[in-house]
Amino acid sequence: MKVTQNLWFDKDMEAAISLYTSLIPNSALEWSSALPAESPSGPAGSVKIASFIIGGQRYQAFEAGRSDAFNHTFSIVVECDTQAEIDRLWDALGEGGQFEQCGWLKDRWGVSWQITPKRLGELIRDPDRAKAQRVAEAMLQMVKLDIAGLEAAAKG
Repeated sequence: MKVTQNLWFDKDMEAAISLYTSLIPNSALEWSSALPAESPSGPAGSVKIASFIIGGQRYQAFEAGRSDAFNHTFSIVVECDTQAEIDRLWDALGEGGQFEQCGWLKDRWGVSWQITPKRLGELIRDPDRAKAQRVAEAMLQMVKLDIAGLEAAAKG
């Protein structure tokens, strides 16, 4: 048994997959094809389907015209080790998209991403709950997450 997330794109599925797989290690396009039969979305060949991996996690995608818009109920979380990784992904995924609070962004296709430092989870789980609270409060004030700022909040 396999579990795979599916993303439904209105258009430009191949460009999205190309960007995602180029940015994140352990990522690749597995296959891409056109649906060889007529469907509610259009004639044979008009619907595109792909299977790909982002960071070792399997995804499937359709490009089949208008559908429900992506929203915050589904997001892709990328846990980064360094600020340089956060900055690189933030800039690349956010280009043409929308930046949001707490390390969230929507890319140009409307997919929500959470670009977060691994260190945030460690600090939030700290047994010193006052320290964890300071970190959480600092994070809630940030747009792009900043490891140095989170560390400073942890120190008080």
